[in-house]
Amino acid sequence: MKPADVDEFFRRLCEANPEPRTELDAPNAYTFLVSVVLSAQTTDKGVNKATAPLYKKVKTPEQMLELGEEGLKDYIRAIGFYNVKAKSVMKLSQALVNNFGGEVPQTQKELMSLPGVGRKSANVVLNQCFGQAVIAVDRHVLRVANRTGLGLAESPEEVEEQLMKIIPAKWRRHAHHWLVLHGRYVCTAKKPNCPDCIVNDLCAYKFKTK
Repeated sequence: MKPADVDEFFRRLCEANPEPRTELDAPNAYTFLVSVVLSAQTTDKGVNKATAPLYKKVKTPEQMLELGEEGLKDYIRAIGFYNVKAKSVMKLSQALVNNFGGEVPQTQKELMSLPGVGRKSANVVLNQCFGQAVIAVDRHVLRVANRTGLGLAESPEEVEEQLMKIIPAKWRRHAHHWLVLHGRYVCTAKKPNCPDCIVNDLCAYKFKTK
């Protein structure tokens, strides 16, 4: 995609949704990090339903450790892989207490040192909680990037690198959210809604629906 088209692509997404927000509900950076870990292979709505009562009681890693793994499981049993995720949440909570004074770190390297936190999750937290202009590449972003021609690679890391190079600085703060929401509600996996897509004419996808 040409630089002018990339700029127009994000200008339109911005015009339609100037302040995109995550669909995960969490009261602070720690609980948001927990929700991100819990959201793997689970819908944001499912995570929100499980964590709404949890976050009335737990807002810090210390409180999570006091609740305990079995106590956490009681809240998140409806979430896929809840046993594994409960272990990860307890481990990352302990690591936060031991290594960061109970505070969520603000660098990718430090976040990725936490159990259960990969590059994508780290970037989501940095972007959403600390306003850093990083791009987290999940399945939606990967699909939209490859379909439209914004990025062309199978690896999330490669697509992230490509997007950071071509997306103008003024759009990077919200680029992740725009692409996620576009992939979730318009450029869907099975049948993209090309007729109602506001960037249809800029998109390089060869199999557009009518």
